[in-house]
Amino acid sequence: MNQLLVLFIAIPLLAFGVSLFWQNKSEKAIGRIVRFTKVLYIMVSVSFAAWWIANGLEPVSYRVATLYQTEDFVFAIDLFYDEITAVFSIIGAFLFFLVATFSKYYMHRDEGYKRFFNTILLFATGYNFIILSGNFETLFIGWEIKGFCSFLLIAFYRNRYLPVKNAFKAISYYRISDVSLMLCMWMMHHLTHRNIGFSGLGEAKILALQSANTGMAVFIVCMMILPAAIKSAQFPFTAWLPRAMEGPTSSSAIFYGSLSVHIGVFLLLRTHPFWEDMLWAKVVIITIGALTAIVATFIARAQSTVKTQIAYSSAAQIGLMFIEVALGFHWLVLIHFAGNAFLRTYQLLVSPSVLNYLVHHQYFHYTTPEQKPVSKIKATLYMLGIREWNLDSMMFIYVWSPFKWLGKQLPFLHSKIISTFLILTAIVLLLLGYAYPGIISTTGSIMPVILMAIALAVILFAFSYRQSALQAWVYLLTGNLFIMVAVLYNAPFINPIEIFFYASGVLIAFLIGYYCLQKINAIDRDISLDKFHGYVYEQENTGLLFLFATIGMLGFPVTAAFIGIDVLFTYVHSNQVVLIIGMALCLILLELSAFRIFLRIFMGPHKKLYHPVAFRSS
Repeated sequence: MNQLLVLFIAIPLLAFGVSLFWQNKSEKAIGRIVRFTKVLYIMVSVSFAAWWIANGLEPVSYRVATLYQTEDFVFAIDLFYDEITAVFSIIGAFLFFLVATFSKYYMHRDEGYKRFFNTILLFATGYNFIILSGNFETLFIGWEIKGFCSFLLIAFYRNRYLPVKNAFKAISYYRISDVSLMLCMWMMHHLTHRNIGFSGLGEAKILALQSANTGMAVFIVCMMILPAAIKSAQFPFTAWLPRAMEGPTSSSAIFYGSLSVHIGVFLLLRTHPFWEDMLWAKVVIITIGALTAIVATFIARAQSTVKTQIAYSSAAQIGLMFIEVALGFHWLVLIHFAGNAFLRTYQLLVSPSVLNYLVHHQYFHYTTPEQKPVSKIKATLYMLGIREWNLDSMMFIYVWSPFKWLGKQLPFLHSKIISTFLILTAIVLLLLGYAYPGIISTTGSIMPVILMAIALAVILFAFSYRQSALQAWVYLLTGNLFIMVAVLYNAPFINPIEIFFYASGVLIAFLIGYYCLQKINAIDRDISLDKFHGYVYEQENTGLLFLFATIGMLGFPVTAAFIGIDVLFTYVHSNQVVLIIGMALCLILLELSAFRIFLRIFMGPHKKLYHPVAFRSS
C-alpha cells in the first residue's frame, strides 16, 4: 500500500504530459482531462486517508528512487504520509477540483486556456511533492516547481507591463526562500553527517541541543523560518502577495488565497520536531506572526481593491497560524488552514460577481457617507495602510538597490575581450584542478574565496547590465563556471561526475539560450535590456525554448544540474562563512539575472506599435 503514495504525484504529472499534446482551441478535451484528473485525485486522497486511519494513523514512508549516492551523500526521493499530509492533500484535492471546474468556464476562449491548465496541473505536481516529501531534497523539488508555476501564472497576461513586473518581484522573493532552504540542507548535512529525513529530525534535535553545535542549530532554524515567512507572505515580506494576484482570478484563488500561501505553515509543521524545544525559535515565530497579523489587518482595512484586501487578510490569518504552530496547537492549525483556504477561495471566485452587483447597487441605493473627525493616530495608520507600510519600497531600496549599485561599479566588464578572457581562465583552472590536484593544495584556503568573488562580480554585472542580452547571458555562464572552479579548489578530490552533473545542465542550457537570443537579434539587431521587447507575439516557440534554457541555467529539476548544485553545496565546510555567503548570493542573483533577460526580451508590451499595447497600469 505504501507504493500507492506515488499516485499522488503520478496522476497530475501524467495529466500534465497528456495535456501538452492538445491545441489551445481544444477546450473540451483539455477540460475533460483536467476534470478526470481532479476527480481521480479526490478519490485517491480520500481512499488513502481512510486506509491510513483504519490502520491506526501510523506514519507511512516510501523511497521512490535514489538518484545519486556516495559514501557521504544520498539524493533520494522519499515520500512520507501522516496527519499533516492527509489534511493538506484532501483540502488540496477538493480545492483543485473547485477551481478547475470554475476555470473551465471562466477561461473560456482565452488565448491562454491551454497554458493556464498546463500550469495548474504542473502546480498540482509540485504541491504534492511538497506535502508528501519525506526529506528536504524531495521537498525542494516541489518547492522549485511551485515557485516556477507561480511565476508563470503571475505573468499569465504576458503582454502587459504590470503582470510581468510583478512576476519578477515575486520571483525575487522566492529565490531568497529557495537559497535559504538550500542553506538549511547544507548545514543539516554538516550537523548530522548524512541526508536526514523528516522522520529523523528528532535525532537531529539531540545533536543540535549540544553546546558544541549551538551555532549550527541557530543557523538551521533561521533558514527554516526565513523561507516559511517568505512563502507565507509574513512580515516584512508581505508585499509580494497582492502583487502576485496579477494573474487570472481563479489562479489567485488556488495559489495565493488557499494552497500556495500556506506552504510556509506546512514547512514549520514538518520541521517542528527539530525546533520544538528551542524557546528563542518559538519567540521569533510568534513575533513574526503577531507583527504580520497586526500590520496586514491595518493594510487590508485601508486598501480599495478586492484582491489586495483578500491578500492581506489571508496573510493576517496565516500570521495567527504561525503563532499556533509555535505554541504546539497543530490540529488547530490544520483546522484553521482548511477554513482559511476555503474562505479565501470562495471570496476570490465570487469577487467579480460581487463587484458587478455593487456597481449596479450604488446607482439606486447610494447614500452620502457621514463625515467624522479623524484622530492623528487613525490618520497615520490609514496612510500607512494605503502605502502598505512601504514594505515593497523598503525591499527594493535596502535589498536590491545595493546590488545594482555594485554591478554598475564594474564598467570594465563591458569589454568582450574581458568576458572571453574570464571564460578561458575558468576553463583552464577547471582542467588544471583535475589534471594536477597538487596545485590546489598549494593555493590555500583563500583561492576558493577569490574565485567565488569573481563569480559574484560577473553575476552582479549581468544583474545590473542594461545593454546586450547576449553579453549578459555569456556572463551568467562565466559566473557558473567560476562557481564550479571555486568549489573544485575548495575540495580537490571531488568526484568528476559531480562537476559533470552541474556543468552538463548549465552548458546545454547556455547553448540553447544563446541560439534563441541570436535568432531574436537577427530580427532587428536590438536585444538591449533597457526596455521590454515583447517578442512572444512573433516568436512564441523561441520564447518557450528560452524559458527552458533559463530554468536549466539555474539548476531547475529538469536537468542533472539540479543534483549537481545540491552536491556542490556539501563541499563547502560549515566554518567557511565568506565562501557560503558568496555562493548563496551568486545563486540568488544568477536566477534573477536570467529571468530578467527572459522577461525583457520576450515578455511585456511589444516595442512596435503595429501590435496592440496595453496601458502600463492595466
